[in-house]
Amino acid sequence: MKQQEKLVVIVGPTAVGKTELSLTLAKRFDGEIISGDSMQVYRQMDIGTAKASPAERNIVPHHLIDIVDPDQEYSVAHFQAMATRLITEINERGRLPFIVGGTGLYIESVTHRFRFAEAPHDPELRERLQKMAETEGAEALHRRLADIDPVTAQRLHPNDVKRVIRALEIYELTGRKMAEFQHRAACSPYHLYIIGLTMEREKLYERINRRVDQMIEAGLVEEVRSLLDQGYDPSLVSMQGLGYKELVPYLYGEITLEKAINDIKQRTRHFAKRQLSWFRRMAEIEWFDMTDQEKHDQILKTITARLEGKFHQTPNI
Repeated sequence: MKQQEKLVVIVGPTAVGKTELSLTLAKRFDGEIISGDSMQVYRQMDIGTAKASPAERNIVPHHLIDIVDPDQEYSVAHFQAMATRLITEINERGRLPFIVGGTGLYIESVTHRFRFAEAPHDPELRERLQKMAETEGAEALHRRLADIDPVTAQRLHPNDVKRVIRALEIYELTGRKMAEFQHRAACSPYHLYIIGLTMEREKLYERINRRVDQMIEAGLVEEVRSLLDQGYDPSLVSMQGLGYKELVPYLYGEITLEKAINDIKQRTRHFAKRQLSWFRRMAEIEWFDMTDQEKHDQILKTITARLEGKFHQTPNI
């Protein structure tokens, strides 16, 4: 029987400390990092997506960062195919693959081999829903989805109009929810260890607010301005990402910078809540509370011991 491929996954809400831990562990266990974030795939979108810096990427190899332009299509199916192939290649090199990120659907599509059944399409229905979004607003469309499929609605941002329309289209045509077309394996095909990082809400929100301020200082406004100057449409899925969507009205002179920054902070806090809700459903995760800085060394020792025991890996000193 073929030996199971090894896979370590680090998940948790934005700003909880996944990058720092992943770099430490991947360096210690001769690993390579696969970004499990749906936004870090886009080129020229560095600050707002909190990509690992070039210096950090020099510490250990990173994958699935900067692989498509902002106007190119990228989906969970693309991620699943690419990440699955990378896991095999990293194992074959005798190294340990780490998927690190906060996009729950992307990560679970790999860890539990989602199969995406083909649901029907109706261009006329899609056009009607698109017109509804334009006349009544994206929020109204999202509320309609929440009434019939609250699980999918919670997972999708109201501004992700394309996917909200797809979920409504599936329900209208089949009477079934989008999740019913995503078949999750009962057990992972991998020799898997999932590390979940969490934090007390107030401290996490503090860190989110601080991170947004740091992104502004690092040049996020200029990053968004550059994308608009190059002609990237604000309605693109990439441009609907946190930090990008909120700055567009500021750059168009419609709101103040202060309001834009406050909107980014508020929506990022809401996003972190949705991330935690998704990951709390996954029984395989071992959770670690990162609230107390003084306990981080002990947490690192515990996780190191788990990895040594589970994968028979000897850490680099």
